[in-house]
Amino acid sequence: MSGWFKRMKEGITTSTREKKETPEGLWYSCPKCKLMLSSDQHGENMWVCVQCEHHERIGSEEYFNIFFDEGRYEEINANMTAMDPLGFIDTKKYVERLKSTQAKTGLKDAMRTAYGEVDGWPLMIACMDFAFIGGSMGAVVGEKISLAIDEAIKRKYPLMIISKSGGARMMEAGYSLMQMAKTAAKLTQLSKAKLPYISFLTDPTTGGVTASYAMLGDVNIAEPRALIAFAGPRVVRETIGRDLPPDFQTSEFVLEHGFLDFIVNRKDIKAKVAQLIELFDK
Repeated sequence: MSGWFKRMKEGITTSTREKKETPEGLWYSCPKCKLMLSSDQHGENMWVCVQCEHHERIGSEEYFNIFFDEGRYEEINANMTAMDPLGFIDTKKYVERLKSTQAKTGLKDAMRTAYGEVDGWPLMIACMDFAFIGGSMGAVVGEKISLAIDEAIKRKYPLMIISKSGGARMMEAGYSLMQMAKTAAKLTQLSKAKLPYISFLTDPTTGGVTASYAMLGDVNIAEPRALIAFAGPRVVRETIGRDLPPDFQTSEFVLEHGFLDFIVNRKDIKAKVAQLIELFDK
């Protein structure tokens, strides 16, 4: 008699309610090579697949902990939130979308700014969060970058912007597009102050972000296999009516065509950035 039937005969059963399900988030399946490993192991490897080195998308908190020594940093302008100057409504009101996204992510907007030390070198970091409406660039993103540049100039700190964005935020229309010119102008002030700007492009960096501050670094660097583009591959394919080259708009493709200085694995990024700051300091 099988074990299951024997248990039923003897009245030894476990109700569905009593069964303990495996909690969500304990395991990670790589979307590229399908390797299964624990979330803890994945986090210990900086959210990079140990088998194929696929770089999973991560947020500002993870990047701050990767870069800043002992995870210690001072965040600035943390409570800045977006307004709704256009009274925008699509499938829901923009103000409602902001509130629900803030509640879901614990973020105020798609950009956080903080300063601290990277291997002992001071650095101001502005980092985008894709979890907040696709990392879209609105007025808050532009303003926080601008204020971070002001603080960097005041402290004489180099600046790094970590881009991860679907582009301009359509709910703010022209207000969003104005941030392209605004951030470019503020980066000119940083340059005049003779302070270096490192642009770090991660997956994805697209749209108006690519067309403005993401490509204006004194050094432009990227993670492996990151999508870097103005218009996405599907839009380009439909526009030109032909197949695209292999690996089109990956960081490797962009590097080959001269728009990046180098690509760096996440486990090496802190040391590389510290090395760049040291070189600029000489």
